[in-house]
Amino acid sequence: MDLQWWITAIEIPALAGLFWLLQTQKVATDKTIESIRSEISAFKLHVATNYASVAYLKDVEARLVQHLLKIEAKLDRVVEHRPPAE
Repeated sequence: MDLQWWITAIEIPALAGLFWLLQTQKVATDKTIESIRSEISAFKLHVATNYASVAYLKDVEARLVQHLLKIEAKLDRVVEHRPPAE
């Protein structure tokens, strides 16, 4: 009779308390993970929209092409005015 009382009065409530504790910890962890996931998504969106816009990249590309064309023209002039090799 003493063992039955121990199981009923002590072990079942203790196990129920542990189960409840684990469940609340799991729920809190899931909420934290979801919060971090949404913050990372928002940061990725912020980076994608603000740091490398298509218009900025096109502007940089146009400036690079202009400079390369200038260099090419200068090289062409140097080659054209070079005396023929003997």
